[in-house]
Amino acid sequence: MLQKDVKLDNTTKTWVLKKHIDFLQSFGKERHQYESSMMEFLRMSGMYWGLTALYLINDGKIPKEDEIFEYIKSCEHSCGGYSPAPGHDPHLLYTLSAVQIACLLNRELELPIEKIVSYVSNLQQDDGSFSGDKWGEIDTRYSFCALACLSLLGKHNVIDLVKAVEFIKSCQNFDGGFGSRPGAESHGGLIYCCVGSLSIAGRLDLVDADTLGWWLAERQLPSGGLNGRPEKLPDVCYSWWVFSTLNILGRDHWIDKEELKTFILASQDNEGGGFSDRPGDEPDPFHTLFGLAALSLMSYDTILPIDPTYCMPKAVINRLGLKPQTLSRP
Repeated sequence: MLQKDVKLDNTTKTWVLKKHIDFLQSFGKERHQYESSMMEFLRMSGMYWGLTALYLINDGKIPKEDEIFEYIKSCEHSCGGYSPAPGHDPHLLYTLSAVQIACLLNRELELPIEKIVSYVSNLQQDDGSFSGDKWGEIDTRYSFCALACLSLLGKHNVIDLVKAVEFIKSCQNFDGGFGSRPGAESHGGLIYCCVGSLSIAGRLDLVDADTLGWWLAERQLPSGGLNGRPEKLPDVCYSWWVFSTLNILGRDHWIDKEELKTFILASQDNEGGGFSDRPGDEPDPFHTLFGLAALSLMSYDTILPIDPTYCMPKAVINRLGLKPQTLSRP
């Protein structure tokens, strides 16, 4: 049977920690001015990716904290939501990113918490789902954004949690996975969002952990990489979406971690730092975070520990007193 995959060369990629730090710190500077301008529509999330990655490999140190927090404030809207950049509309995705960044900086109490809570809770629909913004798109990604955002602020009980969980349950498929809406196909990224939401809600009893764990384990290809759906190429971001979910479910030992580690390290840019989606492509902050986060789950080198539910440093989650549910190994 033909199988889509990439072929790794036999060259061992060395761990270039200093270059990864330099790569992440370079964003927003002149050499990335074009990329920064073109990606303005998701800048707040880009900052979350880059700053979280930097925190993990730079011993928890983030430069220019005041400047970063001022940027967050510049994207704040009167409704309580946040936009990716000044002049753009607020959206649940970027509201979560803003809250995550504030938590990284230990400045979440300086946010207009009640306004944020009102904005997020007003996006919940009658069936328990969440829209991403006032235009009404429904997706289980937004369920995760809402639960994560509110729980980071200690406010997740202000929504109808029972209905939120019921909607997520309605998106579960026969293969144990979850899609974006009821009837949509299972997808690695959306499975993470749904399982992460249930982890925050303390309702992992609704997951068929063995069936889903098997589906997730089958995402590993001969290259060691993970894909998000059958017959797709491996991608470093699924090293997080799939592997973190297996960690939440207590099934992380169902894949070959050494092979996964090899694939991730092969996706490094040994010259300029950063990680790409797969070996030979251009690096970016998105794949750099998720590559480093997966390596953190495998306790690689000096990377700080990360929480598999929130994709945030464990030290931050512990400081906030959060205890997302995880399952024990069978």
